[in-house]
Amino acid sequence: MLRRVLHDANPDVVVPGDDGIVAQLHAVHAAAPKLRALIERSVGPASSYPVVDRRHALIALAGGLGVRVPRTQRVSGPDDIVHWHRDVAPSGILKVDGSCGGAGVRISHSIDESLQAWKELHTLPDRATTWKRHLVNRDPLAHWARLYRRAPEITIQQLIAGQPANTMFACRQGELLGLVSVAVVVSEGRTGAATIVRLIDDAEMAKAAESIARELQLTGFYGLDYMLEDGAGRPYLIEMNPRCTQLGHLDLPGRGSLAGAFCAALRGEPDPLEAEPVPAATIQAATIAFFPQARLSTATRVPVKGVHHDVPWEEAGLLAELLRDPWPQRQWVARLYHALRPLRHSAPVAHADVGLPATRASDGVAAQTA
Repeated sequence: MLRRVLHDANPDVVVPGDDGIVAQLHAVHAAAPKLRALIERSVGPASSYPVVDRRHALIALAGGLGVRVPRTQRVSGPDDIVHWHRDVAPSGILKVDGSCGGAGVRISHSIDESLQAWKELHTLPDRATTWKRHLVNRDPLAHWARLYRRAPEITIQQLIAGQPANTMFACRQGELLGLVSVAVVVSEGRTGAATIVRLIDDAEMAKAAESIARELQLTGFYGLDYMLEDGAGRPYLIEMNPRCTQLGHLDLPGRGSLAGAFCAALRGEPDPLEAEPVPAATIQAATIAFFPQARLSTATRVPVKGVHHDVPWEEAGLLAELLRDPWPQRQWVARLYHALRPLRHSAPVAHADVGLPATRASDGVAAQTA
């Protein structure tokens, strides 16, 4: 399907917003020589794909570039789990490649928990689960993902006590065009996406983005997930998201937006901030509540004072659509299914005080997002 769409549309560039699409782009690159130039122009050279697709390879490369990373180990079987808990640490976080949004992440504090997590992550979805994702969740990649994940790589990583943080950067042919870094204030559960963030500037995080983009000669938009260590506040890189994240459209004072910087580079234009004066940015507050995620995941209203609510007021149709249930959940198949099996929503987890009645990150370990 993706190959046909790319042939028919003949776009100048492709901007993926989903990990599954990134994996498909890499697969299409290998199978369709005529599309290779487009894909490399969109996400970078094929030499970067084995690192981009695998968490362990990315962490190893980053560590070699001098980026601070937690200890990370591949898990090929139960013996690796036993070794980790016996010789490395009593706890860990298991992750499976190809997952996002926290779906392929398990936090463990014992051998038994890790073995159970490995079993869950190692087992491919059966046909019934695949059809459920296709019919109920309307996941267009459900069947492809089942075939693609024939041998998923699983890693176990050192837990870092602290606050989650993210960087999104735009780049072209290895050159960094701009970046935005935030500390996570509230997230959807311990391993879910951020709903409220606070803008930060961190020299180590900026240097890591620049080094990784240059080393892999990346093009497009990428996100880096960190943990800010309790006490010292030192950032530990835990993984990379090879796609757009929630930060790319934010128009910030003195920075503009990452989307604007990338578009200017594609058109061969100078940095928009250097070309002409930029109108006053719409975002003046350091704390940003994403819409509609923050509204839907918190028990009460997010405080208005000192918080920028990222609401598309100028797009009435989009605003109305975002306030509705997600499109798949409106279909009769999904309504019937969830009438029998109600949806489960993760309770919001607060990593910093913003006046919300959210669950605190427990055991001194904050969420590590996928």
